[in-house]
Amino acid sequence: MRQPCVASRRMGTLYIGVTSDLVRRLHQHRDGSGSDFVKTYGVHLLVRYELFSDMPAAIAREKQLKRWHRDWKINLIESNNPDWHDLAPTLGLEPLRQRARKDGP
Repeated sequence: MRQPCVASRRMGTLYIGVTSDLVRRLHQHRDGSGSDFVKTYGVHLLVRYELFSDMPAAIAREKQLKRWHRDWKINLIESNNPDWHDLAPTLGLEPLRQRARKDGP
């Protein structure tokens, strides 16, 4: 399955990408070997993903989502995940440890 996914910090930077192996990609993002964008912006939570049977359909959806306004993307995420829970544990990954914020606890 091809999987466009949206990863984010709650109400922070949104990242949309396509992968043929979502679990592997999540491991890469978490260990720092993922994309430069993810390394720069610290986007580690998986808050939404969609499954497609072929890559052209997944890529078309990725392009569509990238053209959307931010509010539309937030509404899409919150339609199924209103509290922005990390969905990675539902795919068998360990939950992320809470990271200390730079501006306080």
